[in-house]
Amino acid sequence: MKIKITSKTHVKPNKPILGKQQFQLTTFDLPYLAFYYNQKFLLYKFQNPLDLEEPTFQNDVVEKLKDGLGSVLEDFYQLAGKLAKDDEGVFRVEYDDDDEEINGVEFLVAEAPEVSVGDLTVEDGTAKLEELVPYNRISNLEGLSRPLLVIQVTKLKDGLAMGLAFNHAVLDGTATWHFMSSWAEICRGAKTISTQPFLDRAKARDTRVKLDLTAPKDPTGDVAAEPPQLVEKVFRFSDSAIHTIKSRANSVIPSDGSKPFSTFQSLTSHIWRHVTLARGLKPEDITVFTVFADCRRRVDPPMPEEYFGNMIQAIFTGTAAGLLAAHGPEFGASVVQKAIVAHDARVVDARNEEWEKSPKIFQFKDAGVNCVAVGSSPRFKVYEVDFGWGKPETVRSGSNNRFNGMMYLYQGKAGGISIDVEITLEAHVMEKLEKSKEFLLIEEEDGKNLINGNGNGNANGNGLV
Repeated sequence: MKIKITSKTHVKPNKPILGKQQFQLTTFDLPYLAFYYNQKFLLYKFQNPLDLEEPTFQNDVVEKLKDGLGSVLEDFYQLAGKLAKDDEGVFRVEYDDDDEEINGVEFLVAEAPEVSVGDLTVEDGTAKLEELVPYNRISNLEGLSRPLLVIQVTKLKDGLAMGLAFNHAVLDGTATWHFMSSWAEICRGAKTISTQPFLDRAKARDTRVKLDLTAPKDPTGDVAAEPPQLVEKVFRFSDSAIHTIKSRANSVIPSDGSKPFSTFQSLTSHIWRHVTLARGLKPEDITVFTVFADCRRRVDPPMPEEYFGNMIQAIFTGTAAGLLAAHGPEFGASVVQKAIVAHDARVVDARNEEWEKSPKIFQFKDAGVNCVAVGSSPRFKVYEVDFGWGKPETVRSGSNNRFNGMMYLYQGKAGGISIDVEITLEAHVMEKLEKSKEFLLIEEEDGKNLINGNGNGNANGNGLV
């Protein structure tokens, strides 16, 4: 793939932010300092090819994006700032118009004239995306000397690729997509954004945590053995597939009177069970399920949905592989449900207090043994991020923060309750998963495949490419 960077500039808020603004990072933020920047990729197809001609592309696309970015940064100015820490090692995010070290958001423009939108809609792997999404394998801790947000806009043969890298110690997925929808709103002509961010991190937690981090740590951890070959895939679950999975999980009425299983609990436990089967674990082997859950409504008092920062906490649960395999889908869904329901304000506070007494920077291995871990959320309206030339053709995560068992859930482009699942697994495990008719919701009758869960005609029932 031939990609040429044609310009590199920086964008600050269009109107000056008065005074030096400082926001101490909270216990919800700090564990992710050694993770990599959180990468997002959005792909747009232009209906009018003249929009890609110069100087139209520069004037009507690039400058429109930059001007809209400068406008939205007036509200989200923390993203134009930098990480800093005081003499005691307490981290903060700060913005100061007069600080010459603060350049703002880095904005790259590139061109790949031989690449089409269709070339980038293949649903396996992120290798093709690496040149289109900045800051591969850059640690969040490097935000002490790097921008907190980097954007690369690449002009394609018939559209535009937008790659973004957000410092994950500064914001989570909810705040990320709030920013993205607000930026798009301005670019579509709004004078102000419809929902203001809530910037006061101290309202979430104000404990001063002193960290001694002299050098970026590798989130993969110290692994002496040869790392396994990992591959990535996107599985698309249609409306009917989700209904099938959910109805199967709820086919057995719980004896303990618990609520019906949600779409999230049904789908993620379906994936957990089938990944465990594909791994071929021994019956006594423990497998861990981890979800990075939004705690805005879990804490007491609750925080507003528009809170800007991290308000996620890892919820862990697990069981023996043999139990997961031997029981129906309701077993795994119940394990997931109980863990999520139990994670209330008291548990959130206790976890924070425990971490503050003995701070530990997360590494990927902390997700658990034989794990399936869930990030992002199908509740994020990612396909509504329209800058004025239509909705994205596809939305993906970049190559950062992927490890064995990590999956990202996205709203399906088809709409409704359809969900796209990006998952990273060992190559031999992925191969088995792709052949699992029960996982893919394929049933056979008289030697013919019957699609059980997707009406789009794909032979595997959920749009797996």
